[in-house]
Amino acid sequence: MKRIIIHVDMDAFFASVEVRDNPALQGKPLIIGALPNERGVVSTCCYEARKYGVHSAMNIKEAYRLCPEGIYMRPNIDKYRAISRQLREIWDSYSSATEAIALDEAYLDVTARAGNLAGAREIAQIIKQRTKDELGLTCSVGVAYSKMAAKTASEEKKPDGYFEIPTAQDFVNLIIDRNVRVIYTVGERTAQKLYAVGIRTVRDIRKNNEIVVRLLGKQGQWITQLASGIDEREVTPHRPQNAKSISREVTFQEDVCNFALLRDILILLALCVEHRMKRHQLRGNGVTLKLTFADMRGITRSRSASDCTTALSIYREAVRLLDKVEKRPVRLIGVGVHNLSGEEKQQLVMKSLFSETDGGEDESMKDLLNDLQKRYGLDFAGHLEQIYRMDTLHKTVEYMRKRFRH
Repeated sequence: MKRIIIHVDMDAFFASVEVRDNPALQGKPLIIGALPNERGVVSTCCYEARKYGVHSAMNIKEAYRLCPEGIYMRPNIDKYRAISRQLREIWDSYSSATEAIALDEAYLDVTARAGNLAGAREIAQIIKQRTKDELGLTCSVGVAYSKMAAKTASEEKKPDGYFEIPTAQDFVNLIIDRNVRVIYTVGERTAQKLYAVGIRTVRDIRKNNEIVVRLLGKQGQWITQLASGIDEREVTPHRPQNAKSISREVTFQEDVCNFALLRDILILLALCVEHRMKRHQLRGNGVTLKLTFADMRGITRSRSASDCTTALSIYREAVRLLDKVEKRPVRLIGVGVHNLSGEEKQQLVMKSLFSETDGGEDESMKDLLNDLQKRYGLDFAGHLEQIYRMDTLHKTVEYMRKRFRH
């Protein structure tokens, strides 16, 4: 039986959720991300805002220049995650395997359930209707013989669209004269390399396979296959245990010059990384520190470590890395753990940091948090878990930055 894959992509997901929950926003250029007076980017925006040239990942100040009359909101990630779980329940009802690649996007293998293209078409329409009826949201759905073709199909008729690409030849016919960026894995840098040798369209790739492979190596081989409609990738459900790394970072609204403050912030980042590791029962064998300086130059520094399971161990390794970098104004700081493997130890519940314990590491971390509380007037007791929320983390870090100045 030929493989049949559905790609579901929610329409302007974050913005659509906010419009659903506040109908007064309907028809207005809503932009979700940082606020105009802050550092940051656009997470997503509604289609009215896109008419002004605003798009995801755009610098928020550029978005404001293009659309000063827009409505700007910070994202409510917890709400979006809850809705994403509801979407997943719908998707899982019709697929033998679901590969979620974002909160609002997934590949579904419906080969067994659908049987043929007509069956897949029926499933796609049911998914669209259930999404609208149960969640009050719209999605665009593509049905195809491969993952790349399915994703391309879902983008053809946005928003609230549906499109089919039954065969590899149909796929090639559709994209043959489009820019090379239509091909999966061809980003801006790869595209510039292809442009430099006169290759701008999929047709150019097909005419110059040897040049593409010579220029890009293994990636070039992959690109030439995709340009011919060949994509044998299976729908693979994501497992947290397969992650290569776990990290958390924050961008400051004003550059930070004092590295003592950065060390304090590393405590909170280490707690967030530990929380995610414990939730998925993982442990790491290396710590990475990420910095972006005021001039936008970024660096990463890593250390191997035999056991990076606790926030304290992550923090200590990150501080060692921080102490060795050039002391310059910092725009962004992040910490991560890599070389992940399954964690067999009993899960540590973070609220235990404020209960009696015999663990030396627990006591040391408790002391660090107590120092933070005294230094910045924070109150972690009883609600430390809130720091794991991205919005709370950012607010806390900004509060610390402002208090540190005074």
